[in-house]
Amino acid sequence: MNELPASAPSAAPTDIEHPRHIRSYVRRTGRLTVGQAKALDTLGPQLLIPFQDHLLDLDMLASTSNTIDSIAPRADSTPPTGQKALKIPTKTVFEIGFGMGEATAHIAKVLPDTLFLACEVHEPGVGALLKRIQEQSISNIRIISYDAVQVLDKMIPKASLDGIHIFFPDPWHKTRHNKRRLIQPPFVAKLVQHLKPGGYLHCATDWQPYAEQMLEVLSAERAIKNTASSPDGYAEKPHYRPLTKFENRGIKLGHGVWDLVFQKA
Repeated sequence: MNELPASAPSAAPTDIEHPRHIRSYVRRTGRLTVGQAKALDTLGPQLLIPFQDHLLDLDMLASTSNTIDSIAPRADSTPPTGQKALKIPTKTVFEIGFGMGEATAHIAKVLPDTLFLACEVHEPGVGALLKRIQEQSISNIRIISYDAVQVLDKMIPKASLDGIHIFFPDPWHKTRHNKRRLIQPPFVAKLVQHLKPGGYLHCATDWQPYAEQMLEVLSAERAIKNTASSPDGYAEKPHYRPLTKFENRGIKLGHGVWDLVFQKA
């Protein structure tokens, strides 16, 4: 894979926490399109999970994820000719920062046996994913529009997740802003606590210095093991993760993309 020019050092700080006053994201302003606003109004009440100060029942969420009549027919009804009944998800993946939801919608269709809990604070992005869900009749996504760190702390049970996806988080290029990067040792330790044994953490970035820091931080966490077979420690892009328009543009310009997949023992 093509390398980017050398930039800021990749040394990963070991003492950085994510207190409430230091966030790894910025709330972007943006107007909702008519379609996004309509999707928020029609599907938001059914698919948006409000932030709460108690743990979610993930088994209950999975068992009811295919019963939204406005998205797709119920699994216990007779499907039209040639159409399969919807599956009840048996796995749960937590996604942090889905942007406009293009990859999330694609992966949810590729992995219908998985319930996706998708976290995003950008309202147009939430509206865009709801619109995709409606247009593509996707039933196995639920959205939490809140800070993912607090969602993990308050809403996600320990050892309950089959996977965690973090795709293209803000790299915070400037050295003085590196403390805002999401992938830091304390946060990775928190993520691992929420994975089941055998669960995986999949990160992806198109910024080489951040890829190097991610690899360093993840490799230092003893509870997870790198699944990559390549000597450089980076994984082949898993089949479920699509190439986005932005990513395709970058590849054509010679930019690299790095996937990291680690598994809990």
